[in-house]
Amino acid sequence: MITEADTTALARGYPQLIAAMSMDDTVIGELVGGARDVFTAACADQLSGLHGPAGKPCPARPWVCLLCPLAVFAPRHAVNLLRLKAFFARQWRQMPAAHFMAVFGPYAARIDHILHRFDPADLAAAATHITDMDDELPLRPEELTT
Repeated sequence: MITEADTTALARGYPQLIAAMSMDDTVIGELVGGARDVFTAACADQLSGLHGPAGKPCPARPWVCLLCPLAVFAPRHAVNLLRLKAFFARQWRQMPAAHFMAVFGPYAARIDHILHRFDPADLAAAATHITDMDDELPLRPEELTT
């Protein structure tokens, strides 16, 4: 849940935040409107080359967005974020703990921070769409859980 203090701080720093990210009104409108959505977030610049060659679409796996500075998470992403959280739980059950932490640990921790910002009612509604199956995610064959 976003507090009044959080809202005030965002409003005060908003012009500097937008200037630092080099976003114009068109980009902001696309982020808010869903035109820049990827699986778990909206992407401020999918062709920036943060996780791949500049000028090409980002090749990162869906969980990488959780730590990407270009990702913007909105309530409309709650269903896919919960799907990803369920995937992490399945991976946790099948992988040795040290291996899970090395591969998914930072992402699994970050997803809880992101979801904590959402309204509990939105999360409860989103949870009704989760079947806890790998086919809910854009996974490669080697990433499937058993």
